[in-house]
Amino acid sequence: MISDLEAMRRAIELARTHLGQTAENPAVGCVLVRDGVIVGEGVTGIGGRPHAEETALDMAGKSAAGARAIVTLEPCAHRTTGREACADRLIAAAVTEVVVSCTDPSVHAAGEGVARLELAGIPVRLGFLKEEASVLYVDYRPS
Repeated sequence: MISDLEAMRRAIELARTHLGQTAENPAVGCVLVRDGVIVGEGVTGIGGRPHAEETALDMAGKSAAGARAIVTLEPCAHRTTGREACADRLIAAAVTEVVVSCTDPSVHAAGEGVARLELAGIPVRLGFLKEEASVLYVDYRPS
């Protein structure tokens, strides 16, 4: 049984593997946990795509329904280049909770990712292990 602490540390570890290699996008880690077991995980791809949540959801498939998403940075809320926003993908996957370390000040999130999740009835816990994850975003300068 993996705890939220272990899952977030895993997400941070995943994000570190691509730090500085995700172009204008930040390196994000995402771990999906269902019934205490990791069912999916992902990291922002080299060059910025796919997003961590996309990869984790693809890995989890139908097991994402009922899972908690543990994410180092607030999920994006805007569709870009024909891709569905990560907040919308998490909603469609029927996750039960989203645990976020750091909020994202970029125009692609800026609190809207959290608001969209909460509007859909998905509880969001902010600031979990923020001190550990924030080092990932020291050089992140969103446009």
